[in-house]
Amino acid sequence: MSLEACDCHPLSLTRSIADFPIANCPLVRHQRSVIGAADLTSHPHAWLDRDDVADFLTSGQTTLIDARRAALAWRGAEPDSASVFAARASFLIRYPWDLLRANEQVVSLLTENIIEGEIHSSVVIEGVIHLGPGTRILPGVYIEGNVAIGAHCKIGPNCYIRGNTSIGDACHIGQSVEIKNSLILSKSHVGHLSYVGDSVLGEQVNFGAGTTTSNYRHDGRNHHSMVNGVLIDTGRRKLGAIVGDGVHTGINTSIYPGRKLWPDTSTRPGDIVQRDLVF
Repeated sequence: MSLEACDCHPLSLTRSIADFPIANCPLVRHQRSVIGAADLTSHPHAWLDRDDVADFLTSGQTTLIDARRAALAWRGAEPDSASVFAARASFLIRYPWDLLRANEQVVSLLTENIIEGEIHSSVVIEGVIHLGPGTRILPGVYIEGNVAIGAHCKIGPNCYIRGNTSIGDACHIGQSVEIKNSLILSKSHVGHLSYVGDSVLGEQVNFGAGTTTSNYRHDGRNHHSMVNGVLIDTGRRKLGAIVGDGVHTGINTSIYPGRKLWPDTSTRPGDIVQRDLVF
């Protein structure tokens, strides 16, 4: 049973997916926390659900597979297609939008506030928040749903942040920005009057003021994305932008749904990104 190849470009051009932070914790650490002391090998791109692994360990089978029969974890030297246990919530991260799915699972299950930063008295939080040290949430911010925010960030004023969003360290989310169900890595800045929905932003991204990610087709169908010359059904009706490290957008940039921007690319003021922006 061979391991399935994955293509998470542009996010995997500058880091391994095993090191990609999901809810501010690298994927490999999520795997280790779920597997624990069990003698298992896992695919480096596997998203593992704790209950799935527990049931697999008592099943007597040797290989945990996802809905598409990709090997996620196994006993022994290699996966065995003759002895499989089907996961319910675990899956292989094949494409960049699968990182959103993993992030949704983690953040949606937060149950207890962890607040190490500073929250202004006028902030409204209707959900669970994990807030890192040195982070300031300024007046007028409204947080709806579960959110994870790293250390030394500045959020607001007057932002609307919706679950299930995670924001890394040293990020700035500016005046009147809306963030919805997105994954934003460290040292990224989203300028005032911008909208980021169902998107993944790499490190050191700078969105100029008024940058908007579209995330919904007029016909309501699933978004498709070009991967190695093949148009792939993402399985998602809501999908914004997939943005590599170091991308800069000019003010009032508009990005079509599901478009990917390669690391260190840029747009000019008023640009409309209709196709993937590659090297």
